[in-house]
Amino acid sequence: MTPNTTLRAVRVSLRLSQDDFAHALQRAGVEAGEPNTANKRLVQRWESGISTEPRPIYARALEMVTGLPIESLGFPVGVDALVVDDGRGGHDLEVRATPGSAAGASPTRFGNYAGVWLSRYEFFSSGRNKAYTFQHYAVVLQHGNRLTVRSLPGSADSTMSMELVADGNVVTGTWTEQTSVDGYYRGARYHGAIQLLGEPSGRRLAGKWVGFGSSMDVNTGPWALTFQDASTSKASLDAYDRPPPAVS
Repeated sequence: MTPNTTLRAVRVSLRLSQDDFAHALQRAGVEAGEPNTANKRLVQRWESGISTEPRPIYARALEMVTGLPIESLGFPVGVDALVVDDGRGGHDLEVRATPGSAAGASPTRFGNYAGVWLSRYEFFSSGRNKAYTFQHYAVVLQHGNRLTVRSLPGSADSTMSMELVADGNVVTGTWTEQTSVDGYYRGARYHGAIQLLGEPSGRRLAGKWVGFGSSMDVNTGPWALTFQDASTSKASLDAYDRPPPAVS
């Protein structure tokens, strides 16, 4: 048995105990209409390496809670496959049938948003009396009409996440950003609401964010996500785990 140190590191980064993580998986299942019976013992089995093949219902919940594709959570599963119960007490591999899953393909106008996107937003700093543009590369995972967005750690000093719901080309939800402890905002955490509209090409989502400032005033500004790659394999995420090109 080889311990799944990757999954454990992700759980710890979320500041969740094994029991809390299991409850989060249960909540994700209920929200997705796929109730599960995740418990602390199951999490222990995954992290110890005793169980290495999560059933699809758990794989989807793991992706929703962590915001990462199952391929990046330390399980020895094929890049484009999920483990499924074969009905005989064992497991088989099933190839994913996600539209637009080929690398380089763009999402369709029907709402397939999974992949790597470039996130870019603008804000005005009252303390510095200047407007700024900030960027992250982010992975978007989709389960039905629910989208989770997580910035890639190497793309910026801060971390950004979104929880969104897609209704055709209208995408609405919340955002959170944890700033760098060494930066101007000294580790402050900001959050707010966001609404985006998908362009007909399916390669760009653009809209507005709303949130509070350091003086507890309500601010707003533009935010856009630009499609980069439909693949969420580890190799693809590694390729984008770097700072985006500077805004010209």
